Amino acid sequence: MWKIAVGFVLFAALALFIIIKGGDKVDMTGEKHGADAVHAPEPAASAASAAK
Repeated sequence: MWKIAVGFVLFAALALFIIIKGGDKVDMTGEKHGADAVHAPEPAASAASAAK
């Protein structure tokens, strides 16, 4: 039983650490579809195809 409590405390501490380090950049809204989805273009792929 004590192992469950220790595991929970460690998981909670890790989650808080990640949230604190991420600051306002953490997006916890889940998957996005449609107009809300932001897709950044990959400059390396376009540069490689342009060089051929």
